[in-house]
Amino acid sequence: MTENVVVLGSGYAGAGAVKSIEKKLGDRVDLTWVSDVDHHLVLHEAHRCIRNPRVKEKIAIPVDEIKSPSTRFVQAEVTNIDSDEQVVELDDGTTVNFDYCVVGIGSQTAFFGIDGLQEHALTLKNLSDALEVHDAVKAAARDATRSDPAQVIVGGAGLSGIQSAGEIAEFRDMHRAPIDIHIVEGLESVFPPGEPEIQAQLDEMLRERDIQIHTGEFIGEVDDDTVYVGDDKELEYDVLLWTGGITGQNVAEKLDIGQDERSHRLHAASTFETSEPGIFAIGDSALVEQPGDEPAPPTAQAAWDAAEVVGENLKRAMNDQPLQEWRYKDKGTVISVGEKAVAQDVKPIEGAEMPIARVLGNPFGGMPAKTLKKAIAARWINKITGTSRAAKAWTDM
Repeated sequence: MTENVVVLGSGYAGAGAVKSIEKKLGDRVDLTWVSDVDHHLVLHEAHRCIRNPRVKEKIAIPVDEIKSPSTRFVQAEVTNIDSDEQVVELDDGTTVNFDYCVVGIGSQTAFFGIDGLQEHALTLKNLSDALEVHDAVKAAARDATRSDPAQVIVGGAGLSGIQSAGEIAEFRDMHRAPIDIHIVEGLESVFPPGEPEIQAQLDEMLRERDIQIHTGEFIGEVDDDTVYVGDDKELEYDVLLWTGGITGQNVAEKLDIGQDERSHRLHAASTFETSEPGIFAIGDSALVEQPGDEPAPPTAQAAWDAAEVVGENLKRAMNDQPLQEWRYKDKGTVISVGEKAVAQDVKPIEGAEMPIARVLGNPFGGMPAKTLKKAIAARWINKITGTSRAAKAWTDM
């Protein structure tokens, strides 16, 4: 009997799951792919659009270039998953039946209850966001002067915040625009998850790009033109970009699926099974169990690694076989700051067309890091579409 399988979301988890299920199950399933947008965004390169919006043509990949002809695509927003009736409810009033459902709807930006932040800040979670940041920076620069430069503040000095600040600096330098750039991080160092060596190198790279760094105090409040940091620091702004954290999508809160009470990200076993039979969760929308106390991180590499396994587990579930437990293996860190990049603890990529040497210990930059950053993006694009699009994207990564 042919099983009905539905994949929700077109991010790394969703797009990767579609490819995995097509490969593992083929014509054994009727596969439906549901997303509120008709493309997959290579999100870890979306910051490139801040400098050059034409990059969108390289990193926004139409779903028809990803899925097989037999996979049905539905562009709609998910409003509910009825686990008892086994249907996904959509915002156009229609439903999609399923025997198995893979939830990969991603996350949204968390504002942590900071007064005024959600109202006034831009975010970077999709293509529209990236283009809006470009437009805002461009408009602010147009209205500024050398004596009164535009003030651009990036909140959060994690991966997204650092890379976004770097692209704003590239835009400034390319157009000789009067822009002051600030990056604000509540913890003591930029890139808080990193080791001291890579933190120090990133700090130096940001300062070399004339990006002012404010660490050790959290944003407490935001109004129309000022960011209030700590007890006594006030930073006026023309553009405020917030990259400070994630939480579950709004729809997740109403789902009758076990979830974190605060973030509403779905609890999933290391097999991706949730509290409801037949419903699996991967990517940022899930807290996937791992050995120890911490779930898998909400990163691109974790999402596409998990997506490779979910197809196998659906196949095993249909055959009444034990499911495979997924173990996240960190492949290292690569971060761009404009045209430059830094990497640390890079490990071999299994199945890569060209071997990448194991480089552990101190971070490294220069052309090797920059080339590695390009290779990671190109490898993913090649994986879900093919070599032609990956080659075309290379120069803009």
